[in-house]
Amino acid sequence: MLRWLTAGESHGPALIGIIEGVPSGLRLEVEHIDRYLARRQKGYGRGARMSIERDRVEILSGVRHGMTLGSPIALIIRNLDWENWREKMSPSPVPGSDNCSKGDCSIFRPRPGHADLAGSLKYNQPDIRNILERSSARSTAASVALGSVAKRLLDELQIGIVSHVISIGGIYVKEGIDPWLHKEAVGNSRLFCADAEAEGAMIEEIDLARRKGDTLGGIFELRVRGLYPGIGSHVQADRRLDAQLAQAIMGIPAVKGVEVGQGFAVAGLPGSKAHDPIKYNFVHRAYVHTSNNAGGMEGGMSNGEDLILRAVMKPIPTLMQPLESVDMRDKSSVSAHAERSDVCAVPAASVVAQAEVSLVIARALLEKHGGDSMAELQANYSAYKQIISIR
Repeated sequence: MLRWLTAGESHGPALIGIIEGVPSGLRLEVEHIDRYLARRQKGYGRGARMSIERDRVEILSGVRHGMTLGSPIALIIRNLDWENWREKMSPSPVPGSDNCSKGDCSIFRPRPGHADLAGSLKYNQPDIRNILERSSARSTAASVALGSVAKRLLDELQIGIVSHVISIGGIYVKEGIDPWLHKEAVGNSRLFCADAEAEGAMIEEIDLARRKGDTLGGIFELRVRGLYPGIGSHVQADRRLDAQLAQAIMGIPAVKGVEVGQGFAVAGLPGSKAHDPIKYNFVHRAYVHTSNNAGGMEGGMSNGEDLILRAVMKPIPTLMQPLESVDMRDKSSVSAHAERSDVCAVPAASVVAQAEVSLVIARALLEKHGGDSMAELQANYSAYKQIISIR
């Protein structure tokens, strides 16, 4: 079984990721992970933190000479900004820390839309920094590192994943854009957007929001190609692949909604238009659908078509023109705390979602096919494909 954990604070020494259950014999090198870490840091509208950090991973265990061993893989990403926060974030007691000698160590004004208020109440923390350091989206760097390991496994099974931005600030790309056909354009875009005209308008909106001290959200889409029917299960709610994917994407900071395929749009369609007719392709010896409103998912299982997921990211709640809040010490009305932040991070969120989806799909594949080595997994996977090709 594939399982993973992350640890670390935004301004702590490092971010940590541990993943267990990766089969032995998978080629994995630092470059495979760093490529995705660099992509997460890109995107027009990012803040000053991205000019400080240059995320690079160190593989601490589970890999030897570029090949996985089958044992837990431990990854670490050093926070370069830690040098500026050694006293404020020191794990050891610091003399006089109650009256911080360098800057504002303690925060008492929760930011609307963040974990600040609920987290400080839940964990009985008078200093909100003890909450925001972990709830920060900086933690997604570790998720991306772990997801890139899962992505390597999917590559070996010829399963591909792409993501792209389809809306920012109410501006949408043209309908019908297939990111598989526009991978180069997405890769070269400052917003990971395949529609150059829409991208230009989005950038203008981001610039306007920056001048106003405001932020913008948007929508991104992911597509997974190469999944055969039957990954996931209908027999229990927690085994449904669509439910697992929705949970993983909803776990990304600032994501407020997920849809599969046509999602909310099918609410306005009759059943005859909402569902996808089935045919048999004798050339490829496979069942196919003549449309893909279901987004590659039926009954909690992959159905052989492209898996299509979309997610909504709200505007980042850290504002340079803060909203009204309360000083938790005396309950007086104040402006919320302002922390260094992005204006728009929708492109970065699409990269994080790609990592989360890779992890969930890799876990589902290993659950179904098993295998302590890549050779065993690939043999089991090939045998399953052979079985369904003669049904």
